Amino acid sequence: MRIFTSLDENFVSLGSTAVAIGNFDGLHLGHQKIIKTLVSEAKELGLKSVVLTFSPHPEKILGQETIRMIQTINQRLEGLKGLGVEAALVIPFNDHFFRLQPEEFIQEILIFRLQAKLVVVGKDFRFGYGRQGNPDYLAEAGKKSGFKVKIIPPVMINNEVVSSSLIRTMLEKGQVDKAAIYLGHPYEIEGTVVQGDSRGQILGIPTANIAPRNEILPSGVFITESEIQDKLFPSVTNIGKRPTISSSSQTMESHLLNFRGTIYGQEIKTKLLKKIRDERKFPDLESLRQQILQDIEQARQFWAKR
Repeated sequence: MRIFTSLDENFVSLGSTAVAIGNFDGLHLGHQKIIKTLVSEAKELGLKSVVLTFSPHPEKILGQETIRMIQTINQRLEGLKGLGVEAALVIPFNDHFFRLQPEEFIQEILIFRLQAKLVVVGKDFRFGYGRQGNPDYLAEAGKKSGFKVKIIPPVMINNEVVSSSLIRTMLEKGQVDKAAIYLGHPYEIEGTVVQGDSRGQILGIPTANIAPRNEILPSGVFITESEIQDKLFPSVTNIGKRPTISSSSQTMESHLLNFRGTIYGQEIKTKLLKKIRDERKFPDLESLRQQILQDIEQARQFWAKR
């Protein structure tokens, strides 16, 4: 998948395109419906499939509250590649882009730069200064300018619209198994294994201390699956402030079942599959150690049934 990070890059080599537009944070089931339609229709029409997305998220610039992203931009791009997208345009959401009128967005980006013949968007898509543009506006413009617009209805689960904001709430509450249903895949945190305080060795339970790059870090103890150099390991992961040892900052550490070795400095991906319990303060380190051993046994039973 080709990746473009500026509107100034040369898009001529793409030829005529089919374009999906959106933030696509999390690449949940609703997003997947849009992207799969894009890829399928592009192949049928002989067009290059292109996703136009944004970084940072517009709400980080415009919103009253600080939004926490479900995925890193790298995870989003990897997900798009996995769905068969041929090119991605990651637009920096800056003052110039913010001030584009809907018609300018259509003419400058969709027609002039991307030579769009098909545009695929969700029903709630908004664009242009003041969010003046909507799918109906886009469809009318397409009739005049020679591109087709396909509007994709939302995906519903339990009478709820699948949305990134809903999933963020689930993750922040630690409802990782429920969030996975709406995402269509487990929530994954990517990071680097770093040197810790060796507390795991003192307890006799080695752990990988992780510097995460994701913005949402659910607190608690989780059954997880860790990926290192394309190898998968069942694991147990603690995310939080480790109240028993009076840690003031949030940490993330994983115990990999049936693993021995040194992995400092390596990239690690951690899928959060099921929450075991909340963090809590224990009276002493031995009580904490016994609880961790119970957590590991619960994880072993979980994996034995898989």
